[in-house]
Amino acid sequence: MKNRLRFFKGYLFGLCGLALIIIAACTPTRDFSTNAAPSFSQDQATEVFAAGYGGISDKYIEAVSVEDIAIEGLRGLGVIDPNLTITRVLVKNGTPTPQGLTKNAKAVVILHTEGEDVIRLAAPAPDDVNGWASLTTKVTVAARKVSSELQSASIEAIYEAVFDGVLSNLDIFSRYAGAESARRNRSKRDGFGGIGIRYQAKDGLPVLSDVLAKTPAEKAGLRKGDTLTHIDGVTLKGLDRKAISKKLHGPTHTLVKLTFIRPDEATSQTVVLKRAHIFPVTISEKIHDGILILTLTSFNRDTARSLSEKLEKARVDFGDAMKGLILDLRGNPGGLLKQSVKVSDLLLTQGQIISTRGRHTDSIHHYEAGGRDLAIGLPVVMLVDGKSASAAEIVAAALQDRGRAVIVGTASFGKGTVQTVLRLPNDGEITLTWSRLVAPSGYMFHGLGVRPSICTSGTQGDAQGIIERALNNRIKIEDMLVAWRRPVLQDQGKRTQLRNSCPSQRRRGDLELKIAQRLIAQPALYARALGLTAATHQARNPK
Repeated sequence: MKNRLRFFKGYLFGLCGLALIIIAACTPTRDFSTNAAPSFSQDQATEVFAAGYGGISDKYIEAVSVEDIAIEGLRGLGVIDPNLTITRVLVKNGTPTPQGLTKNAKAVVILHTEGEDVIRLAAPAPDDVNGWASLTTKVTVAARKVSSELQSASIEAIYEAVFDGVLSNLDIFSRYAGAESARRNRSKRDGFGGIGIRYQAKDGLPVLSDVLAKTPAEKAGLRKGDTLTHIDGVTLKGLDRKAISKKLHGPTHTLVKLTFIRPDEATSQTVVLKRAHIFPVTISEKIHDGILILTLTSFNRDTARSLSEKLEKARVDFGDAMKGLILDLRGNPGGLLKQSVKVSDLLLTQGQIISTRGRHTDSIHHYEAGGRDLAIGLPVVMLVDGKSASAAEIVAAALQDRGRAVIVGTASFGKGTVQTVLRLPNDGEITLTWSRLVAPSGYMFHGLGVRPSICTSGTQGDAQGIIERALNNRIKIEDMLVAWRRPVLQDQGKRTQLRNSCPSQRRRGDLELKIAQRLIAQPALYARALGLTAATHQARNPK
């Protein structure tokens, strides 16, 4: 486990404050025989800690012992009360063991505050999940008796401090979410019980800005511009968005009564709707001169289905007049891996999409295309920028490596790891990194990103000129794409050098869109730009 120095105000580093070195044997351990505060359930806490520790040690991408996990977790309590410190030391016959003389020594965990020992506990075996979970609870109970800050902290605040203490030492993508945050996360990923509306506040009331197709709201006749005044007879005047959403959401198939006023109508109307499973909308569409432009904002469980539906509809509506497809994934932070695989599969007929490699056997997967190209071979251009990450990068890497799309924009974010979600007994969850992504051409884009064939970093102006400059520098770009696929994961210097060839930036303007439209409108130009991706095949089969 990587050790980071974490500084807390008042954090005591004395002879008793350094882990794995010494023990403060000069002061007696306090006696704590009273019960913990009623709001703190020791059984529940031990169960939650055990689930978290066990899941992390079993599934994290790199091997880490339960002992290290628990020690870092206990040190996280210092966020709540900086006077609390934890040490783990080796003792023999009750005294600290000098370095190098550890035979027959036993490990002890000590909680200190203000220079005094609070409690000493024998350390369990390094990989004893239940033992370390129980020790964490015992230390927390003891800490609550000497710390007013910890005593007043909620159980959720304690869970957050402990698991943040663990996960902050792993990587930036592993994180803990308490029960309420976890429920919101699950709603984004998996959908929620609702009626299918979007709204904006106006004069203290929600005004519908969108009514989603095929949802209870549309079936009930609600329209854009309607103002909601009451939900189940309760006025909405002055309620914030969180309170309104809480009233709208609920278990699927339950009833909700809405009262609303329609513009230019004097009297209000009331309808009763049955909540359905609603997925947040992740795709918007528009057609410009026979080109279908789809903007993907994230990847949830409905993204691939929605994309398939929009492609099928466009083919029916426009037939032979449809010229091509633009996938705009600028600013897309990613989402569900399997949805990115399904989205890629909608445009590929064969070949590898992505593979994952991790320590846990269940984290090793190879995803192959086996569907039908719903764009029926039409030109595809994909837009990415420095905020395109994770699932967005999977689609970009797959379509580029398979020669199915021209990538336009800047180097993507470079999040080439996969997270699994561990649901805990308290209904919270740990998002844990457990595998790395490998593009079809064999490179890992974590910390590197996907390199566009036509780079727009720091560029303004004429779309045609940018395209021509890229094609005139064909050899240089092809060499760069080959080099992009060769550095090993640990060669950070080489990866930085490569990223600097097309610096990662946030792009919001129309330039990338104009380039994509110009490429699709000129088939010969598109073919030349697509030819740049032949470098990926050269990288797989170097001479």
